[in-house]
Amino acid sequence: MAKQKPDLPQGTFDMLVLKALNFGPMHGFGIGQRIQQLADGMLRVEEGTLYPALYRIEQAGWIASKWGTSENNRRARFYRLTRLGRKQLGIEESRWAYVALAITKVMQAT
Repeated sequence: MAKQKPDLPQGTFDMLVLKALNFGPMHGFGIGQRIQQLADGMLRVEEGTLYPALYRIEQAGWIASKWGTSENNRRARFYRLTRLGRKQLGIEESRWAYVALAITKVMQAT
């Protein structure tokens, strides 16, 4: 029986997108691949999740985009972190560390 991959806690995906873009600008498909790569394949990024998140994050001003040409000569939208996005990534990382620590403490209680 295959192990089902759990859903991410709400709000976590935006942080992962920002983290992926922290390595440099890339197109949407590349962002999904980068997240999967960084998670050693433990997370699967669906297009139906990724592109609405990119739109939402861009509307928040955390990323900016422009059209360009991908590695395989196709027109693609490339995304990059903005200054506000870098700041938000720091906030999200701090929140995540706090929540992860709190959950770990509860789960390790005897």
